[in-house]
Amino acid sequence: MGARLACSLADRVAESVCRSLAAGGVCVEVEVLELHRPAADLAQYCAQGRASLDLREAIAAVVTADGLVLAPPALAASPSKVFDAFFAVLGGRVRSGVLVLLVLNSGSHRQPPDLAQVMRTRLTSVHAEPVPTVVVAGPADWQSAAGGNAGRLRAGIDRAAVEFATAMRSRRQ
Repeated sequence: MGARLACSLADRVAESVCRSLAAGGVCVEVEVLELHRPAADLAQYCAQGRASLDLREAIAAVVTADGLVLAPPALAASPSKVFDAFFAVLGGRVRSGVLVLLVLNSGSHRQPPDLAQVMRTRLTSVHAEPVPTVVVAGPADWQSAAGGNAGRLRAGIDRAAVEFATAMRSRRQ
């Protein structure tokens, strides 16, 4: 893990997960997959059934992962169409029982209460296993962090990362 500063919620969560796993002696390799990059490839696949090399690599990264930290872009009370399309393309290829830590970045002061449940339902439909804790950050969290008071956000991130790392380690034994 490098010494770069985390710039997004997903980065912060991934770094915390890496620290938690490393503390337990587990070597971690993180691959960041930003779904806006293969969005055009997803559209082409949905229309023509042909997957580009980039899309095949993205699918392979998810299918072979031991665990996923998912930070889907959320629009209103639903994940983005790109996220939905990607998981539709994955279909039954997600490893059954793969652990998922869900990260939601709210653009408003109020997170729609059912968004986490909508995401959990979608993840379990592809046989993934979301951990109980969901990391949610809204504008107040980012304002506090910018003002030097990131305690609440950091505590939530670390709690979720420890839970995820503990579940990952228990599966490896």
